[in-house]
Amino acid sequence: MAEFKPDFRKTALVVIDMQKGIVAMGRKLEPYTADQVIANILKLVRRFRELGAPVFLVHVASIDGKDGLHPLTDQHVQWGSGQRPADWAEFVEEIRPTRGDIIITKRQWGAFYGTELDLQLRRRDIDTIVLCGVSTNIGVETTAREAYERGYNQIFVIDAMATGSRDEHEATIRFIFPRIGLLRTTDQVLSLSQRFS
Repeated sequence: MAEFKPDFRKTALVVIDMQKGIVAMGRKLEPYTADQVIANILKLVRRFRELGAPVFLVHVASIDGKDGLHPLTDQHVQWGSGQRPADWAEFVEEIRPTRGDIIITKRQWGAFYGTELDLQLRRRDIDTIVLCGVSTNIGVETTAREAYERGYNQIFVIDAMATGSRDEHEATIRFIFPRIGLLRTTDQVLSLSQRFS
């Protein structure tokens, strides 16, 4: 395990897709339940707010009912059937934005492409991001790859993310994240932040 003590004055928490339409779709998350992921993210959000460190809440929303890009694929990802509820893109109640949080609205899997995430991070002199949310191998992994390409240090909070199956989660945790950042638990990240109290 690589030794790294982030400077929380230059570190941001980036929370991916913790929104009602994705988290509460009735889809079972693994290897952690939605409640476990929410509880761990809430601990991180509270700690970052205490420190005055930036909290970026990212959600995906459509424009005029149309979703992002639709290239030809063998397997279409369907986020439920029929009309989406009006609150589909709203953040779950436990992780509602507060004053000072930065909201990023994306139109596809990754949080960097077509958004101002990179600009807002750089304006705050952020060089490290702590990444969590759903789904591990889709929104979180795509954002992580984009962050790596932009030179950010990354800490992946492995018990504050989940996806549709244990296999998908573990493939990302085992084969992708160790090559582009550091894997830590919620408690380990909270422990790292103690010297900034």
